[in-house]
Amino acid sequence: MLTCRKVYADIPFAHRQHRHAGHCARIHGHSWTLSLTFACREPDRHGFVVDFGGLRFLREWIDAHLDHACVLSADDPELAWVRPKDGSVFKLLVVANASAEGIARHLHGALDPLVRAETGGRAWIAELELHEDSRNSVRFVP
Repeated sequence: MLTCRKVYADIPFAHRQHRHAGHCARIHGHSWTLSLTFACREPDRHGFVVDFGGLRFLREWIDAHLDHACVLSADDPELAWVRPKDGSVFKLLVVANASAEGIARHLHGALDPLVRAETGGRAWIAELELHEDSRNSVRFVP
């Protein structure tokens, strides 16, 4: 198996952990870094796991769904109240769990099928690491 890694840094978005007893229960933001490890059994005709220049579809997904967004859990009791009517106030992404761990799992579930589709199933995301800041990160390995 061959792997390579692409890093998307400084993605500004907010989240809230409504189940948390401390300050994380409030909406707060980070400058997130997303690191994707791609894998394949055989490289493409250029010898690449993935062509970094051909990953624009991932950047577009990140920009459309995460950049300057607010990520909330699907069971957040305030979700109905904060849901924007037209998206003009803020961008909302609803995930099963808005912890860093839950966001990492959600991102893998959203991005891995895109990579598989783009590469005809030849490559996939073998690992996803999400840093909410320079000190805290989570790794998701399917």
